[in-house]
Amino acid sequence: MPSGPASRHDRPIFVLGCARSGTTLLRLMLHSHPRIAIPGETKFVLPAYTGRCDFGDLAESRNRRALAEWIMGDRSTKVHALGLDADAVIEEIVAGPPTLGSALGTVFRAYARLHGKPRWGDKRPSYARYASTLLRMFPDAQFVHLVRDGRDCVASLLEMPWYDGDVHHAISLWRETIDQGRRLAHRLGPDTYYELQYERLVADPADELARLCGFLGEDFDPVMTHPEGLARRTVPSRKRWHGRTHDAVNTGRIGSWAERLDPWEISLAEAAFGERLAEYGYEPSGLPKPPASQLAHFTRVSAHRRMAQSKDALRERWKQRHEPNPVECRLPTETSTSAG
Repeated sequence: MPSGPASRHDRPIFVLGCARSGTTLLRLMLHSHPRIAIPGETKFVLPAYTGRCDFGDLAESRNRRALAEWIMGDRSTKVHALGLDADAVIEEIVAGPPTLGSALGTVFRAYARLHGKPRWGDKRPSYARYASTLLRMFPDAQFVHLVRDGRDCVASLLEMPWYDGDVHHAISLWRETIDQGRRLAHRLGPDTYYELQYERLVADPADELARLCGFLGEDFDPVMTHPEGLARRTVPSRKRWHGRTHDAVNTGRIGSWAERLDPWEISLAEAAFGERLAEYGYEPSGLPKPPASQLAHFTRVSAHRRMAQSKDALRERWKQRHEPNPVECRLPTETSTSAG
């Protein structure tokens, strides 16, 4: 059984938001805090959860070892970029509680320990969709949702070399993320879910980060407002789409959608977003409504995405009935870790 609920200052932090909403910048700001360690996207949490049944009963040490060796050795994820002693982490997982959440928490805890910090978190935009999964493993987690003008997110997504969707999928993604955030806010409440806006964050980082630290139960540290030094050391220059993190925080990209999107794309986005833009204070363009044919195309794409997500939910319910172990993290609180 767990040793008891973690204190507020030990709660895992998950950063989420629509892709291209500034979550990398926010991750760097949080990692700059002297008590919080949040790595770049390692992309191993969701694959490990999806494949949890493949490792068998984790009450058997050999199965925990197989899971640990996959986590630390599989090159399809980026765990190797954490700079951890893989053998030591494997042994720590094997010696730990027999649950998936405990194994994953061990990795993040080792990363935080490496940086001399007592608290860990993780960042991935798609966590908005998988918050229920994360809560199954980390029931005491806190969620930070960064919201950005959907038109800027769409414009940026369409310019990314790794994005293979079209404008209809990009618009759907922002709308889905906003709606997922609303549901989370209602379900989790203000002690577990926090929302902030990119535009306010870059305009007044000290004020917004102080508020965020209040939610997290941490003291604000001014070093968080200057993540560019950390970015220059840790964000590779080959990732050109993160290049602006190397500069001081600024408002230069706010509203750039007006030059980066075609008028019909702006009209379609605003029609699809409906009142969501206004609810966050984003001003409409004033362009006429899009043609009915464009709206019909968007509706088909959106419906197809909902159907795919429903199928995923069905598969998840089946797996939950067949998983061999509980998934909740049962690691004892590390009270002896000192902040660096």
